[in-house]
Amino acid sequence: MDADPRIDHTKPHSARVWNYLLGGKDNYAVDHEAGDNLLRMFPDFAQVARLQREFLQRAVTYLVAEAGIRQFLDIGAGLPTADNTHEVAQRIAPESRVVYVDNDPLVLVHARDLLSSSPEGMTDYLDADVRDPGAILEGAARTLDFSRPIGLMMLSIAGQVPDYGLATDLVRRFVAALPSGSHLALSDGVNVNPALVEAVSFYNERAAFPYTLRSPEQLAGYFEGLEPVEPGVVSTPLWRPPGAQRPPSEVINAVCGVGRKP
Repeated sequence: MDADPRIDHTKPHSARVWNYLLGGKDNYAVDHEAGDNLLRMFPDFAQVARLQREFLQRAVTYLVAEAGIRQFLDIGAGLPTADNTHEVAQRIAPESRVVYVDNDPLVLVHARDLLSSSPEGMTDYLDADVRDPGAILEGAARTLDFSRPIGLMMLSIAGQVPDYGLATDLVRRFVAALPSGSHLALSDGVNVNPALVEAVSFYNERAAFPYTLRSPEQLAGYFEGLEPVEPGVVSTPLWRPPGAQRPPSEVINAVCGVGRKP
């Protein structure tokens, strides 16, 4: 399964640790240890992962059912779990097309699970790095029609770019390539909770690729020039929660938002 020499069993990888926190099985002992350390230092870490997954489901549902989006570019797709972007989109609109992007070789091994498209739609997978928007956009154009609106999904990927200026530039380059009516859905962890900051710092000392927490204001900056979809950039559980509105958490661990390109 993991003959690819790029798969490093000696250091935890964010996609595999995230998979472990979500209850998946596509991870190694080093990822279990990292995940357990995160949970010991910050017991709500698994909840942060679940809440982001729920945001993905709600955001894709909104984009398909209310905004009329039928194409998605999901950068930093991670390992397949329940309710991947194409599954949520194609339940509502079977003709939806989705391109997944990730540079983790283990994700590539399991990409077949991301390619189980409905007969009417299509899915594709690109083995590419978020820092190479040219290659991603060129590859995505084989499946997506860039003359029609696209939903750009960037969940926990901007934090993989340590330099905020570069991360912002990358987000804007992707958005600039999309036509009017496209939407950006983005979520990342924030540096508000000292316990979370300490846990992520501990993880970064051992991880193959560090993760950078940023301020809510910095994450809001990614949406500059876009029309915010209500309720704007908010704590992850507060973006269009199902049923009754959940009370805001005293401490914000991650924020998210959706913005429309005019």
